[in-house]
Amino acid sequence: MSTVPPQPTLTDGVVVLRPWRDDDIEVARLAHDEEIARWFGFPAVIPSYEQHADAVHRWREKYADGRSAVNFLIEHDDRPSGTVEVRDAGDHRGELSWALYAGTRGQGVATRAVRLLIRYAFDELGMKRVEARVDPANVRSLRVASRAGLRREGVLRQHETIGGERRDHVILARLSADDEPSQAAGFRAILNAGLPRKRAISQLLVQGPEQRVLLCQLTYKADWDLPGGVVEVGESPAVAVVREVKEELALDLPAHGLLVVDWLPPWSGWDDALCLVFDGGVHDPSIVDAVVLEPREIVSAEFCTATQVRERCRDFTARRIEQALVAVGGTGAEFLHSGVPLPLSDSSD
Repeated sequence: MSTVPPQPTLTDGVVVLRPWRDDDIEVARLAHDEEIARWFGFPAVIPSYEQHADAVHRWREKYADGRSAVNFLIEHDDRPSGTVEVRDAGDHRGELSWALYAGTRGQGVATRAVRLLIRYAFDELGMKRVEARVDPANVRSLRVASRAGLRREGVLRQHETIGGERRDHVILARLSADDEPSQAAGFRAILNAGLPRKRAISQLLVQGPEQRVLLCQLTYKADWDLPGGVVEVGESPAVAVVREVKEELALDLPAHGLLVVDWLPPWSGWDDALCLVFDGGVHDPSIVDAVVLEPREIVSAEFCTATQVRERCRDFTARRIEQALVAVGGTGAEFLHSGVPLPLSDSSD
């Protein structure tokens, strides 16, 4: 005897999620369009009656089989408007999918339906995590996922073959313990997960006599650079540069102030980044004698003249160092684009 309860009907007062009826099949199949076929990789835009009837039969079987999948018809304004589904992926984890029919999109129906489904997955199915995989080009579904409280976690590259081509998928997820998207904390968390993140690099301009600059010869690239490194998540750039110099050179040098902020465009496989150069002060050349190199990253370190900077560094690195030297003792940090100061605005008009 089955212990699975009858499939319920869910509503938020605007949208209804209910079990499929046989008289829904013809209306629903004729509401399919190119957008649904594109994202799901269906071979035909409009399925036959038999194909859609078979799908409804499979959904009913999966519900009866321990609710291994639960598919609801979305009803809005008393008419079939789409479908939502949650599949049991094991270990209290669910996989979500949804589709809206032509003429129903852009009215907030999908967001309401997915929110109802997520609440059902947590409260009735006992799931602790639900996730969705969305094509990066499917902007509409990405917005629905975010508005339903799913947080962006990353990209699965060429994750699945759909319609004969390998497609990337953005992975988005929500935990049962997450704040509701309608709450301030939940809304901030969703925004934080989806907004761009800029890589930050902190470097220290350490000078010797006659504006010689301490440079490091690196193991992972042929050109030389200022000491420093990548800022960790949640770490102050000023703290990061002191930490990096201590880890790489065993020198405990303070960062006195910010000299330049240099935007680095994408280059050689790296995403763009902001490089912040701090003033490390003027020191006796003998501090090099106290250097203990981190062998995985640093080959050598020495004070270099302006000519040697130009010879040993990439052009954009040399430009950044030269601008940092100009900024020492100035009134504020300079903002650069790949080592070049931004042009002054024309204030004559």
